[in-house]
Amino acid sequence: MSKTLLIAEKPSVGQDLARVLKGPFKKGEGFLEGPEHVVTWAVGHLVQLAEPEAYDAKFKSWRMADLPIVPERFKLDVRDERSRKQMTVVSKQLRREDIEEVVNACDAGREGELIFAYLYEKAKADKPVKRLWLSSMTNQAIKTALESLRPAEEFAKLEEAARSRSEADWIVGMNATRAATIRLRS
Repeated sequence: MSKTLLIAEKPSVGQDLARVLKGPFKKGEGFLEGPEHVVTWAVGHLVQLAEPEAYDAKFKSWRMADLPIVPERFKLDVRDERSRKQMTVVSKQLRREDIEEVVNACDAGREGELIFAYLYEKAKADKPVKRLWLSSMTNQAIKTALESLRPAEEFAKLEEAARSRSEADWIVGMNATRAATIRLRS
C-alpha cells in the first residue's frame, strides 16, 4: 500500500500532524509511521549553501585577489553532524518505494519553503510534492489544511524569493566578511 510522506520543519509539528492523521503511529528514529502516512521533520535548516572552499580549494586562503566570490551555481551542504543524522533519515524516507507523494509541511512562509526546497534538492528527490499551508496548529486547522493540500507549483515564486535572499546574503556575507578581515589584518 502506498503512503504519503509529510516533512515538517520541527519534531513538535510532526507530532501535531500525526495526532490528527489516521493512526496508530509507530515511533522510529527521526520519524513517525502510520498506516497511510510517514511523518518526519527537518529540525530547522538541515541544509545550507556550501562554504566557498566547496567551489575551489583556493578559497581556503582568504585573499583580496580572489574576491568577489560569486558561484555560477550554488551548492548545498548538510549543516553539521546533528543535521546529517536527520538528513539521512529524511533522505531514506524520500527514497522509499512505498512513498507515492510528499507533502511540504514546513512552516508557512519564505523560510519554510527554503528549508524544504534545500533538503528536497540535496536528497535528490523526485516524487510529486503538495503543500500544506498552516497558520494555526489547532486540530481543526490541521485537518482543514490536510483536506485542501495545494500544488507545490503555487509556491514557486515564494521559493524563488527565498533562494534569492539566501544567495544574496551568502554573496554579501562571504565577500564582505573576507574583505573586512583582510583589510583589518593589513
